[in-house]
Amino acid sequence: MWHDGWGWGFAGFWAMLLFMALFWGVIVALVVWAVRQYRPRQEPAAGGGDAMRILEERFARGEIDADEFQRRREILRGGTG
Repeated sequence: MWHDGWGWGFAGFWAMLLFMALFWGVIVALVVWAVRQYRPRQEPAAGGGDAMRILEERFARGEIDADEFQRRREILRGGTG
């Protein structure tokens, strides 16, 4: 016998397998977290974003005047415009 009968035996194999799986699981989880944390934020598309926020941004940039802003805001709120 190589180890004179002392050692972990078959239970050691399963313990090592479990801890290796946990180790690689933690590594993968950290990589996924880092990628999600540090990737650039994407702006929503104009058709799928928050319509009121987009309307306010267009008004702030001067793309539409106050009358157009009021009319479209009423439409978004459910009015007849």
